[in-house]
Amino acid sequence: MADRKISSFLHLLIFALTAASLLTGCGGGQAPASDTDTSETANDAPEKDTEKADPGKKRESLRQFLLPEASGTVVYGIENISIDASNTAEGYVMVQYGGSADKVKMQITIPDGTEYTYNLAGGGSYESFPLSGGDGAYHIEVLEHAYDDMYALAFAQDLDVTLNDGFKPFLYPNQYAWYTQESQAAALALELSDSSPDDLGFVENVYLYVTGNITYDKELAASIPAGYIPDVDRTLSAGTGICFDYAALMTAMLRSQGIPTKLEVGYSGEAYHAWIDVYLEESGWVDKVIEFDGQDWTLMDPTLAAGNNRSSVGAYIGDGSNYTTKYSY
Repeated sequence: MADRKISSFLHLLIFALTAASLLTGCGGGQAPASDTDTSETANDAPEKDTEKADPGKKRESLRQFLLPEASGTVVYGIENISIDASNTAEGYVMVQYGGSADKVKMQITIPDGTEYTYNLAGGGSYESFPLSGGDGAYHIEVLEHAYDDMYALAFAQDLDVTLNDGFKPFLYPNQYAWYTQESQAAALALELSDSSPDDLGFVENVYLYVTGNITYDKELAASIPAGYIPDVDRTLSAGTGICFDYAALMTAMLRSQGIPTKLEVGYSGEAYHAWIDVYLEESGWVDKVIEFDGQDWTLMDPTLAAGNNRSSVGAYIGDGSNYTTKYSY
């Protein structure tokens, strides 16, 4: 882990504000045209089920789902800053900022040394952040805006994390895929789950709904405000969004029904982009694969699928090598 440079007094840091302008290069749903269907099958795809599906079979939907909480049993901080680490075994940490700084950032360094940078909303409310690096040593820093692009370190804390279930970081809502029991996204997920025969059918139904009802917002993509955070219910209501919104919405819907889902951010070719990976008992983690046609898994992501034909999308995605993950939320 890099030198943390912690001192007893506030020191100034210069941020490369890549996270603050997250996804400004969002792919835009523009896949190269192709006349040939070159869609690939995932390496870990399940074998074809030759038995006919039971038309009366229904998936067992969740009426109550996992929600993060600041339990207060393990808390670190100073005045106006609290890090509630009561539930790190569940795969998340809660952070609260109630100070007067106009902008506040938080950095989480995961065990492999990758730094995740977030913007804190402030106002004294707790926000949830995933411990997506698995077991090991984490380092958290809360930084207050000083001037220009300079931030002062206000508080730092080390955490030693042992997850009780490796899926848990990808089963809870967090800042980038937030939902509650009252969320429109969760209600829609429950409705789609109730009409699905099994997990495979549910994933497909969510995929078809999102790509069929949410259009790509080119205007927003061209001028994304700094610190943009998806709002899954707003995306549903507006019927439009950028790649981050597509991925966040699908993540929220699938997680609310117990499907471990990673909201991935990285590069699709040269474009900064967001997509999802899902876990299913039949196949394990299915990376960048969210469409199942009854026989094969097809490499797909929700933004590229919306408004593009299957052959052009398949040609663009190919074997998945166009995708490079930087962060998992």
